[in-house]
Amino acid sequence: MDDADLRLRNLTYRRFVELGRAPTAAEVADEEATSIDDVRAGWRRLHDAHAVVLDGDLAELRMVNPFSAVPTPFRVEAAGRSWYANCAWDAFGIGAALGVDCVIGTTCPDCGETLQVAVRDARPDDGSPVFHVLVPAAQWWADIGYT
Repeated sequence: MDDADLRLRNLTYRRFVELGRAPTAAEVADEEATSIDDVRAGWRRLHDAHAVVLDGDLAELRMVNPFSAVPTPFRVEAAGRSWYANCAWDAFGIGAALGVDCVIGTTCPDCGETLQVAVRDARPDDGSPVFHVLVPAAQWWADIGYT
């Protein structure tokens, strides 16, 4: 990853946090004073490096780990805003990435029970919930959207 792609990645993350959603290529292009095509080309390089995940058309963002650009069962409230996380693990990562306390809300995929975990000073208020990842870590990038 060269300096330009690192700058693009950092801008993309910053805008995601500020907006509470994925920025569009046009929004990033406006801020970077570049073209939409240049932003998308940079995002494709970042996608290939597993630094972001693009949609099926490789045109817009799907994941900027730990943030999800699409609604998921994992909602995180932090710093007066909310974001979707890609999975339970990433839900904890949002508060950690922002360096703030957060509240994670989801439902149990087995029984449908509503689950809420508050994270204060980097510690969950309830250590009993467990999550299971069906795909071995070595295979995550084969289909990161499913993983």
